[in-house]
Amino acid sequence: MRQSTAEEAFKGLYDTVARLRAPGGCPWDREQTPASLRKDLIEETYECVEAINGKEAPHIQEELGDLLLLITMLAYMHEEEGAFSVAETLEGITAKLIRRHPHVFAGVEVKDSAEVISNWARIKVEQEGRKPKDSVLDEVSTALPVLDRAYGLQKKAARAGFDWADSGGVFDKVEEELAEVREALAGAEGTPPSSPAGPEERERLEEELGDLLFSVVNLCRFLGADPSTALLRANTKFVSRFTHVEGEMKKGGHEMKRENLPLMDRLWNEAKLR
Repeated sequence: MRQSTAEEAFKGLYDTVARLRAPGGCPWDREQTPASLRKDLIEETYECVEAINGKEAPHIQEELGDLLLLITMLAYMHEEEGAFSVAETLEGITAKLIRRHPHVFAGVEVKDSAEVISNWARIKVEQEGRKPKDSVLDEVSTALPVLDRAYGLQKKAARAGFDWADSGGVFDKVEEELAEVREALAGAEGTPPSSPAGPEERERLEEELGDLLFSVVNLCRFLGADPSTALLRANTKFVSRFTHVEGEMKKGGHEMKRENLPLMDRLWNEAKLR
């Protein structure tokens, strides 16, 4: 059986989406709107990231397919409304790629990726007529999850030259913020939320914890690690180890409670060795 070309395969997807949305198609698909699919788009993106982290090609292929479906569906919904077509969406991104890569398509010479990024920003203003932002930080969407927005803000600031000279300064900042959390905790600990001083002290603790998280995100960026990906891997690892503890506790007839913490701790270390 001959394998389809990319063009044929995409047409097959487009025709399938059109059939699902047509009268007599799928009731669920026909009920969807761009607004109703926003949550699915975010969820599928994270599932795709998880698949990439797992480095299993069949899983990555499946998750990329799910993303392509949602993107095609969203573009097709706007085509139905007459706002723009799926073809115009594809043509638009192709033209943008060519326009923003003159070093590939127009013979412009660049010495490194930093110059590529600089040219990209200049083309957006000079050729595409985009109004320069009041701040480079305005280019980071406020709709991003807070962890990703923190990472984006720090990257933009670093590209503007506002960055640490070396990793030592970043580590020092993390330790400074951790010390300030300890100091704030000393004031908040034992203070009931209902007491007059409670809310103010707890608010300070929350602020210092935010600063600590922000500095750790900055450390991730400086060391070349994506914080969301790092945290996703940590979550996966935690789930794997905790479910091992749960399973072994159940096998031994033990309850998951604080009194059995020494046993749970031993099983946790066992899971780490696994």
